[in-house]
Amino acid sequence: MRDLLGSSSRGERLALDVYRADFRKRDFAVDGWDSWKLERRQHFVEPGDASWRAHSEGDWARALELIEARRGELLQLSQLAADHDCRLLRVRVVEFPVTLYLIWELHLLRVRAECGELIRIVGPEQISQYEQGGQQLPELITLGPDTVYDISYDATGLGDGATRYTDAATRERVARFIAHLYDQGEDIESFMAREVAARVSVK
Repeated sequence: MRDLLGSSSRGERLALDVYRADFRKRDFAVDGWDSWKLERRQHFVEPGDASWRAHSEGDWARALELIEARRGELLQLSQLAADHDCRLLRVRVVEFPVTLYLIWELHLLRVRAECGELIRIVGPEQISQYEQGGQQLPELITLGPDTVYDISYDATGLGDGATRYTDAATRERVARFIAHLYDQGEDIESFMAREVAARVSVK
């Protein structure tokens, strides 16, 4: 499924700090282009996020409090996107049983959705045909008319950079693929109500 990025495309490997700087430079640089994101891994390590740190230390109440504290920031992000005629769309793959990390992230994603991001959930059954031979889908995000980042992580789930592709055909192919999964997905609010709030107890 790495062919999604184009067998002839030549991506440029970026170290983590370079990727972050490049992302900031390109984000909203061109108006009128939606940003599509695909999240596949079931666990990440996010030491730079105070809420994640509270969650990882077992302080669930504090983790939720810190998520809620980001609401203003997330509303500003959605307004910025709207000002640039850009929608922020995300597909999150969720396997069962839901990991503790994902329980935390889903709460954050629900607040993101309440602030304007468009987020849907898909399960393994909707992506199994693309993961033959044990190869998982990559973590992807598109920016503008011609940029795709294939975000990479180390074995623990800590981000370690990205491979950047900068051609319109690759961006269009990736955006179409994520949009196809999005069309099959479930709104995060109904998913949370059924699969997390109703079935998962977090102490």
